[in-house]
This record gives sequence, C-alpha cells and structure tokens, in this order.
Amino acid sequence: MSKSPVTCHVLDSSIGKPAAGVPVQLQQLRSADGPSSAFETLAEGVTDYDGRCMQLYPEAGPGQKREDLIKLQAGRLYKVVFKTKDYFESTGRKVFYPWVEITFEVANPAEHYHIPLLISPYSYTTYRGS
Repeated sequence: MSKSPVTCHVLDSSIGKPAAGVPVQLQQLRSADGPSSAFETLAEGVTDYDGRCMQLYPEAGPGQKREDLIKLQAGRLYKVVFKTKDYFESTGRKVFYPWVEITFEVANPAEHYHIPLLISPYSYTTYRGS
C-alpha cells in the first residue's frame, strides 16, 4: 500500500517519545467566501505506536482504490487537525491546546507533504518535513 500524499508524525517533546493515539484529520478548503472559511474533511486517521499517520485516505467503496480518492491540487489550501486533548488526558496531563490546526498551501501536487508536529501540554511547533 502506498502512503498518502499528506502524512504526519507527532512527537511528545515533554517526554521525548512518539505521541500514539492522536486523532488526525486532513481537510481541504471548500470556500473562502464571506466572513468565514469552510473546510471539508477528506480523511481521518490516528497516529500509530511511533506517532505516525501515514495513511490519510478516505475509506474506499467497492471497486475504488484509496490512492485515487485524494488528489492534491496546486494553489489549494489544506489543513491537518490534530486532536491533542484526548492524548494528553489519557496520560493524566492537562493541555492548553486541545486541537492543533496546521493550514498549508500545495504548490506542487506531485510532491509529498509531511507535517511533523512537536507537542507538549503548553506548546507546539511544526515544520515542513520530507
């Protein structure tokens, strides 16, 4: 199985370990008209034991290939949403940022987009991975 065009890796920098079990959503901007922007969910996943989510594809129907269901488009805005609250609560810690939303623009749809996220209960950081 090939990896999705957008993948992510979540590391809990406060304990120096991968963050397993973080729910992740891949969303695409549907409309930027009016005072608010509307995103639609394309796929959902959960980070694995190593903090990675490599298969952000929607569920395929009969006769469909998951790889054909997401085709990134140049100039479009996408967002990865990490629901960190459940992860921190499962480890007995409070969290200031219950969700982390990272919006990015696709310049070249043929490229792979990897979104690493470093989290702790009161901070986060990200960068464009490879």
